[in-house]
Amino acid sequence: MKKGIAQSVMITAAALFAAACIDTTSPSSSDSILALSSAFSTLPAGFTLTDNSFAGDGSTGGAFMPAFDHGGRGHGPPMGDISGHGGMGGGFGPDFLGEVGFGRGFGHGPFGGGALHGTCSFANGVVTCTDTHEGLTINSTAIYKTASGTVQSAPDSLTDVAAVNIDVSGTVSRRDSAVSTVHNTSSRSVSGLSVASTQRTINGVARGEESTSGKTDSGVVFTATRFVGDTTTALVIPVVSGKPTYPTSGKVVRQMKATVTLAGGTPTTKERREVITYDGSATATLVITTDGTTKTCKLPLPRGIPTCS
Repeated sequence: MKKGIAQSVMITAAALFAAACIDTTSPSSSDSILALSSAFSTLPAGFTLTDNSFAGDGSTGGAFMPAFDHGGRGHGPPMGDISGHGGMGGGFGPDFLGEVGFGRGFGHGPFGGGALHGTCSFANGVVTCTDTHEGLTINSTAIYKTASGTVQSAPDSLTDVAAVNIDVSGTVSRRDSAVSTVHNTSSRSVSGLSVASTQRTINGVARGEESTSGKTDSGVVFTATRFVGDTTTALVIPVVSGKPTYPTSGKVVRQMKATVTLAGGTPTTKERREVITYDGSATATLVITTDGTTKTCKLPLPRGIPTCS
């Protein structure tokens, strides 16, 4: 569970597609491909308000605006390999890389959890909260339990299990009149939060959908959609007092898909998938597939820089 909407973490943007100057002003598939250049380096609006594996900057984010030049043609930075902690949406969050110092108990260390936001109530064993943020509505539910299975109305030092569901929906507008409709959800369960626990286990799923419409600087109408999926399965991270630790087993699978359509043109779609696997060693395996092309990377832990082949 996130420690606050405004929490900032490291962002390492991953630019995707090569840029080239196109002489015609009419929409083409090349224009659309280049317009997707920033699609995977940012997250759908409001997705950082959910529990997920991405290292978003903690802000809501604006409506997605494909990269166009003043003639309405797509452009963007050249394609590059991942750098730093790399990957989509700013890379992997610090909890997944051993970058969070450990402390025992709820609210401390990686995946330690934090307070839900908004107006909250407790009934039938469930904490329910509603909040708004920059035009988006955030509905959250949480179930907190002690190690013995006792349900709690709020987390405290005895909390061992936290199961949190988040739903984010609404619209986000840019000053240039582009508007995105978004719907993001997440469900994450963390066990081993009590001060007596020797490890934490994390399972979770997050999904996001963003649909944007607007005009380029030259007045060409466009539509853009982005989908993001994120699954964390049986992630285990040891509890060791006094130092950060990294996951020793489990898997994280992330996918993004982006489509841009310029008026008078045909839809162009790009996809990317990242799978990180932890095997108990000090090196995780990161497999990246972009539009059918796969490369395998080794990621030293903690805080390593991936090397790919």
